[in-house]
Amino acid sequence: MSTRVEDYFEHDGDEAKGIKPHAGVVIAGTKERLIADVVIAAEGVRSRGRKIVLGFDENPKSSGYAVYRAWFKSDQVAKNPLLQHLVVNGDTHQGFIGPDIHFLCSTLKNGSEINWVFTHIDDGNIEESWQFPGKPEEALKYLDGWCPIVHELVKSTPEGRLIDYKLVYRDPLPTFISPKARIVLIGDSAHPFLPTSIQGASQSIEDGVTLATCLELSGKGDIPRALRAFEKLRYERVHRAQAMGPKTRERWHKADWNEVWKNPSMIHLEREDWLLNFDAEKDAYDRYEEVVEQLKAEGKLAKARL
Repeated sequence: MSTRVEDYFEHDGDEAKGIKPHAGVVIAGTKERLIADVVIAAEGVRSRGRKIVLGFDENPKSSGYAVYRAWFKSDQVAKNPLLQHLVVNGDTHQGFIGPDIHFLCSTLKNGSEINWVFTHIDDGNIEESWQFPGKPEEALKYLDGWCPIVHELVKSTPEGRLIDYKLVYRDPLPTFISPKARIVLIGDSAHPFLPTSIQGASQSIEDGVTLATCLELSGKGDIPRALRAFEKLRYERVHRAQAMGPKTRERWHKADWNEVWKNPSMIHLEREDWLLNFDAEKDAYDRYEEVVEQLKAEGKLAKARL
């Protein structure tokens, strides 16, 4: 725990020397090598595990947008007559949408904490970073003409609690698994989501459940089969969900507001059954043998080795 990973590696093993197939990580600083049967790279969009999967380092691409985001205790918000309705009745979620900006606000822990985030066009004022400090007065410049609630939320943000960062993305990966199928990417390491997808966390949880099920069904003796089955079960679904982010952003940012007034459902968040009414664990148990047979037919499964 609390250890930075510098690199990933995997090995086919050597029966003559009694070395079993394995994978592992290199610890930054000490260069210590930790070895395991399988390694799960779950460290997000800047995952170092992506290099061993792709075979090269890649650079993220600009989405053309940037984000201001803040999260803080709601004590002062509860005292503000314009904002107290957001926190006094428990947890809430509200969205404010305008030309090329959408502003989302949520309260959590029974209204004791609040977070807000708004996406705006990237004007090149910052470098790529998760921790670039933002200034409320700069954020307010993007919100000129917006309603008082939004302005008061930004003004209520305590010093040091506002972050300004670029929204970057990476092209869909051709695979989530390493060449020897001992290392697997899950969550944003495998398929980073834009915030407008509103599915990054849920799809990561589905990844974890599906991977655990595949490892259980495959057993310790055939890790590659488990990882290839996992990828087969997840690949199409996560990329379909991933595509919802840009689609939702365009519906909001490029809306015809004259038409929206006539039909507000034009900007409603899509809640499709295929995405929400899904049991990842059941799906993995139900389809595991089927996808294994497909992988065998495709010549993607080697003989299991203990």
